[in-house]
Amino acid sequence: QVQLVESGGGLVQAGGSLRLSCAAASGRISNYAMGWFRQAPGKEREIVGAISRSGGNTYIADSVEGRIAISRDNAKNTVYLEMNGLKPEDTAVYYCAADLLYSNSPDAYEYWGQGTQVTVSS
Repeated sequence: QVQLVESGGGLVQAGGSLRLSCAAASGRISNYAMGWFRQAPGKEREIVGAISRSGGNTYIADSVEGRIAISRDNAKNTVYLEMNGLKPEDTAVYYCAADLLYSNSPDAYEYWGQGTQVTVSS
């Protein structure tokens, strides 16, 4: 098992940047593929990006392609989501998740953090 804690969210102006972190409060993320997801009010949870256990494979959603980078530091037990060129439509609660299998589907992930709010003002 792994317990995940996200941080780094906040209020930012359009065009700004944020780096979200997802740290394991217990367990080792090195055992898991990791995903970042987001959910805006009234919308379904959607994939932002995913990274394999070794970091050798990554998936970036079309909606954020070219504006985000996902990375992991297994030694620090942390996964990162770097977001640039933020838009108001990026406003959502951002979640990290872990699973043994690498996937871009939220249904595939077993362990979830509590989420961190990102708000982009126009």
